[in-house]
Amino acid sequence: MTPAIQTLLILLILLQVKHMFADFFLQTPKMLAGRGQYAHMGRAQHAAIHAGGSAIALVVLGAPSPFIVVLCVLEWAVHYHIDWAKGAYSDRSGHGPAEAGYWRTFGVDQLLHQLTYVAMIWACAVYAL
Repeated sequence: MTPAIQTLLILLILLQVKHMFADFFLQTPKMLAGRGQYAHMGRAQHAAIHAGGSAIALVVLGAPSPFIVVLCVLEWAVHYHIDWAKGAYSDRSGHGPAEAGYWRTFGVDQLLHQLTYVAMIWACAVYAL
């Protein structure tokens, strides 16, 4: 296995751990309330926690600072909009945790976040390693 592949796998692990903490341990009631509103400070803060965690992972792996800034700003924007779309859809559908539609929506949300990480890792492979 090449050092570049090892670095990318470490990045994948760091992003997964960051995602678990940012999505499931560090969300406050402010971040969880009013998710269907477009302009929502709690969602902006939540997306910032994600971007900050990714920045830490990228710094640990030695990515160049300008690359980190651009990638994390893009991640912030993508994460914000994925969560807004989920919140807006959830408000319209009214699905609760006892319904399959709730879990399908949750699954799509998580898939989109994971695909974001695939794109970030690809960007690291092309531009930062």
